[in-house]
Amino acid sequence: MRPDALAEDQLHRRAPDPDERSGLAHDLPPEAAGWDYVGFAEYLLTPGQGFERPRSERETAIIVLEGAATISLDARAYPSLGSRDSVFDGPPPPVMLIAPGTDIEVSAETAATIVIGDAPAAEARHTRLIEPDSILAETRGGGQTERRVHHLLPPAEEAGRLLLFEVYTPGGNWSSYPPHKHDTEDPPNESYLEELYYYRFARPEGFAFARVYTADGALDEAFSPQERDVVLIPRGYHPVGQPAGYDGYYLNIMAGPNRDWNFTFDPAHAWLSDWDPKSPR
Repeated sequence: MRPDALAEDQLHRRAPDPDERSGLAHDLPPEAAGWDYVGFAEYLLTPGQGFERPRSERETAIIVLEGAATISLDARAYPSLGSRDSVFDGPPPPVMLIAPGTDIEVSAETAATIVIGDAPAAEARHTRLIEPDSILAETRGGGQTERRVHHLLPPAEEAGRLLLFEVYTPGGNWSSYPPHKHDTEDPPNESYLEELYYYRFARPEGFAFARVYTADGALDEAFSPQERDVVLIPRGYHPVGQPAGYDGYYLNIMAGPNRDWNFTFDPAHAWLSDWDPKSPR
């Protein structure tokens, strides 16, 4: 299914229960998401539990969001990867960027949340570990638009097609703001990028408000994602509001034909921008 035909009721995916044997919860390859580039999986693992992913022709990023795990790639093992017990603990997570054609095995050393993003491979095909202390943390915006951004895999980092960010939005604040879009391949003004949001909340009963809309009104939907929900952004502007009292988190995974993050603010709301779009990203 092409992104321009993706039905509105398919954009919000509620959190599924994990498989008892593998820990697999969300499983969204591009064909299941209904688009061409971004793939996503979430594993909720108990100590000693693990999974394998056979080699493929896709670039893969494994993010140890919570807990600790060993990642084995072909014959090489990377033990004790992890930097926090909760996504709200502070430091960024380790990111393992994996080139196509690699056998992957993951084993949890503690209770662990493992997220995988993948995309079709491009010319850059390198496997490397991105350590938490090498990841840029930025405060963006001010007042009710202030939020913290972790640049897990920004355009400045060598990769094929994947772009990865974490965003922390305090209760009562807005992020992905002003509303912006990146659904047209028009360099250097705008890039076509599919985008997936994976949500978490400091309190389990927390929620957010997310709107996805196009200028012509052909798409205009509002969602209230809850803990571990996913929202797909195939096109259109997409701001996020966080209700007072509920600090929120989301992981962004983006990919498209080229690895540029050029976007356009909604002209009606561009005056609200209080951050530099050309800042490091």
